[in-house]
Amino acid sequence: MSLFAAQRDAHNALLEGATAIQGRSLWQDASRRFKANKAAMAGVMVLGLITFSAIVAPSLSAYSIDDLDWMNINAPPSLETGHWFGTDDTGKDLFVLTWIGARVSLAIGVMTTAVALSIGVIYGATAGYVGGQTDNTMMRFVDVLYALPLLFFIIILVTVFGRNIYLVFLAIGCVEWLTMARIVRGQTLSVKQKEYIEAARASGAGSAVIISRHVLPNVVGPVIVYVTLLVPTNILVESYLSFLGLGVKEPLTSWGVLISRGVNTIESAPWLMLIPAILLAVTMFCFNFIGDGLRDALDPKDR
Repeated sequence: MSLFAAQRDAHNALLEGATAIQGRSLWQDASRRFKANKAAMAGVMVLGLITFSAIVAPSLSAYSIDDLDWMNINAPPSLETGHWFGTDDTGKDLFVLTWIGARVSLAIGVMTTAVALSIGVIYGATAGYVGGQTDNTMMRFVDVLYALPLLFFIIILVTVFGRNIYLVFLAIGCVEWLTMARIVRGQTLSVKQKEYIEAARASGAGSAVIISRHVLPNVVGPVIVYVTLLVPTNILVESYLSFLGLGVKEPLTSWGVLISRGVNTIESAPWLMLIPAILLAVTMFCFNFIGDGLRDALDPKDR
């Protein structure tokens, strides 16, 4: 073998080795660890099934949300009558009510979390990055709000301005951003001392650019984890309000509304409470499993 051929073979071997050994980014590594978490993946699949059922299932029933079956009031689940989850005390089909209630409950959980996310991230990132007296003043304001009974504050808002579903979105979201602000502020305080932040300042980048392009992308991990925990919390808050008669109103319904009505007939018609309560509990477990999986996947100590 000539010297040229030997050099060529050595060069090709180096290229093959470099191709075989490829680095993984943080998100690729986190995705791999998350997929290896069986509980988290089970939570994703079950939550996806519940979401899909909430969208599709009402159209599969022969009844609509407004239909009243006077011949079957408080009827148990039955395939013969077509009331697969039974009926309530007005003859409405519980199958349709449950899955339309799932739409409302999931929508409230997601939308209120989006409101809390928007306020908390902007507020916390601004306080942490600016620092000094501004940070101190902003966080003392958060401490004052923490001292207030937030559920009572939500009840006052809903009572004064009415039981409008959009107000429920806004009211819950506007009082659930406090912990989000603290998390983002703490992460921002640690990130803003990094070298790339100093390099961005030296290059003449403004505060808004630094926060949006350099600070927020580096605090997204803890924020994602907290979001998965905040969604079920907001669903439960809406359930509390609905249980107290301050949540969504007719013709809409939610799991909280159905559970509230089912409590009154727990002895004679237990399915009215048990079915939406079980679905609510399963949804809570799914979000918690997903949150735990994301926390483990995004933990840099486990890399």
